[in-house]
Amino acid sequence: MKSGERILGVEGGGTKTAWVLVEAVGSTGDAGVEFQILDQGKLPPSNLRLTTPERLREIFVELPKQVDRAGVFLAGCGTEEDHQSLAVICRGVWPNAKIVTGSDRDSGLASALEHGDGIVVNAGSGSSVTGRRGDRIERAGGWGHILGDTGGGYFLSIEALRLILREYDLHRGEMSFTEKILHALSLNNLDELVRWAQTADKNEIALLTPVVFEAAAGDDARVNEIVEEGARVLCEYTEAVACRLHLLAPKVALMGGLFYRDSIYTHAFRRRLKKNLPDARVTVAERAPELGAAWLAAETGDHIAFQPNLSEKEIADLAAALTEQRNPRSENLEKMSARQLVELFVEEEKFVEDALRRVTADLAKAVKMVTESLRNGGRLFYVGAGSSGRIGVLDASEIPPTFGASPTLVQGVIAGGVTALYRSVEGAEDEQSAGALALQERRINSSDIVIGITASGRTPFVLGALDHATSLGAKTILLTCNPAVMVTPKAFGAAAGTAVSTPIDLVIALAVGPEVLTGSTRLKAGTATKAALNIISTGAMVALGRVRGNLMSDLHTTSAKLRDRAVRVVANLAQCNYDSARRQLEASDWNLRAILEKL
Repeated sequence: MKSGERILGVEGGGTKTAWVLVEAVGSTGDAGVEFQILDQGKLPPSNLRLTTPERLREIFVELPKQVDRAGVFLAGCGTEEDHQSLAVICRGVWPNAKIVTGSDRDSGLASALEHGDGIVVNAGSGSSVTGRRGDRIERAGGWGHILGDTGGGYFLSIEALRLILREYDLHRGEMSFTEKILHALSLNNLDELVRWAQTADKNEIALLTPVVFEAAAGDDARVNEIVEEGARVLCEYTEAVACRLHLLAPKVALMGGLFYRDSIYTHAFRRRLKKNLPDARVTVAERAPELGAAWLAAETGDHIAFQPNLSEKEIADLAAALTEQRNPRSENLEKMSARQLVELFVEEEKFVEDALRRVTADLAKAVKMVTESLRNGGRLFYVGAGSSGRIGVLDASEIPPTFGASPTLVQGVIAGGVTALYRSVEGAEDEQSAGALALQERRINSSDIVIGITASGRTPFVLGALDHATSLGAKTILLTCNPAVMVTPKAFGAAAGTAVSTPIDLVIALAVGPEVLTGSTRLKAGTATKAALNIISTGAMVALGRVRGNLMSDLHTTSAKLRDRAVRVVANLAQCNYDSARRQLEASDWNLRAILEKL
């Protein structure tokens, strides 16, 4: 890194986004780079899990633009996919800067310890404990306010609110603490408090922490118990991390809004930790975590592995894909009447049927491949991004209720995770490593089979998953709507214009032609993809004996509609009336399979 470079450090959490702009003025040897602070400030919260990409972009555009490096570290940015999604947003704001992204844990660790060993305890709206010894990192807590974050501001505040209601329910009395909470929120009574809490978000609730501390410091024993409980859990986490790292006398740096120097929380933590980790050196971190973010950006080498921009060859390959071509029949789409538009859409559906007919042999082969894997104890994974990923998740989710199969037998994997099911997760599809990681987390093995779904035939997330699956000996199928990849399966990587050259066992190309709305593959491509997956999964379930004739023999009777269907299945196969069939099912606790095995 050169002297004079401008470096932006950003640390975002549930209560604020803190930033600092520094200039590198020279090296301090092993300690790294010396900074001169040029500007700094605070903006609204930016927890990656709780803030939309659009809102993050709105926040980031308020930051300095002319920077050479930017280190952006947000709460909720825990996985490789998170890092990459955040990097895409950052590159849209700082296109010429070297970008480093990560979790607020990382920036906190860098701020407090730089390269040194020790433990950082962070308590703001949430909480986490992170320790380092050499190259080894250990963590505890920080699982989010629903499942974890014990000891953070949200935990302390929500427990205090529960105490208020519990006291009222048991004794019909109001604590003096109740008045303080109502006053802080400008509310009049408990009914209004309950209504407020039902709509308040994590950050709004966490902002009540100063009121909790004030009551605890004022000798309110029950509120003080809540504060002590939070400190106790954070101490337990600290001790666990120290034990795993074999740190007998660690430096323990306290960070976050709850650990200001003379706070009741700081004293409670020090006192408790002293009992079980007496040689620990507890300090309140002097440097702000946004400086740690800038330091990490400065420490990162000039080579940035993540590069979402396409090469010229990739741009040409994508432009040549059939899914990206203009449909001559819909070039005047905006001038059509509603009736003309509907008739065009209906007419275009014939291309879906034609595409499916052309690949019947490949679909039959796919059915056999999936059946073989499932019969031998394997699982089926659909992997996709955007519309393709959602279609895969949809088909996978229908297998348990329809065929009585385990939810793990057929699984849908979508770039960007669950969030991507209902909103776009920008950039989630652009990293091959993220696709590989998604399958690693599901412990894929050689018995499994993976169907990669990508209309264009080049989605990096999907290709990375297929590459990883092949490396482990799992069977692989590529389902695409771009016939350009139909050379031979083994030549797939080169044909698609990607860096992946892993052999694919079967390529199924659904040539539905250009979309009515150019590039919108949720249309014909989506319809054809859904039909293909229906055929493959249903065909495999039939082969595995999960139907009787054309009737479901293993359906889960989890609703009135499905119980009615089960009754009609029994009545049909047993040649009995509806009431008799229902009595048989009720006697068997609605176990349809058990009834059918007796017939």
